Amino acid sequence: MAFSTKYLNDDEHVILDLHPHWWTFVEPSISLVVLLIGWLKCYDISDEQSSKALRLLETVSVRAVQAAIIIAVIRLLSRALKWRRTHFVLTSQRVIFRSGVIARTGVEIPLYRVNNINFHQSIFERMIGAGDLLIESGGEDGLSVFDNIRDPEQVQSFIQRAVHNAS
Repeated sequence: MAFSTKYLNDDEHVILDLHPHWWTFVEPSISLVVLLIGWLKCYDISDEQSSKALRLLETVSVRAVQAAIIIAVIRLLSRALKWRRTHFVLTSQRVIFRSGVIARTGVEIPLYRVNNINFHQSIFERMIGAGDLLIESGGEDGLSVFDNIRDPEQVQSFIQRAVHNAS
């Protein structure tokens, strides 16, 4: 879903509209897959060889794994909804960050207030193309950190060009 243009000024246009990096989905997806494998393994045990007490324990463990799978699916869906409702937007006049589903958070930095733009990537983040963007501005907050940005080096370059064009 693209950032809504109703929040833009009349002479403003979107240069860049990003959602967080896909890495956001890895942890809840892996936990869901592990739980599904565990759930399938619960059915591999032969009923003929197990005693009544062991079958009761197996039933309880299957129910626990099923409950954990439901929780993992809810976690993955909530992460997807939050991902969809998070935008890092660069316009011709400002940097806009919006996040949240029910409770919303927003940060806006006018381009004329941007003093410094830095990025940080660990080795692993560099391999997957993610990282943190640090924007220092002349406003009250000073330094704004945006994490999980796709290709932060390129985003830094886009912002620098936009600042140059805006001045």
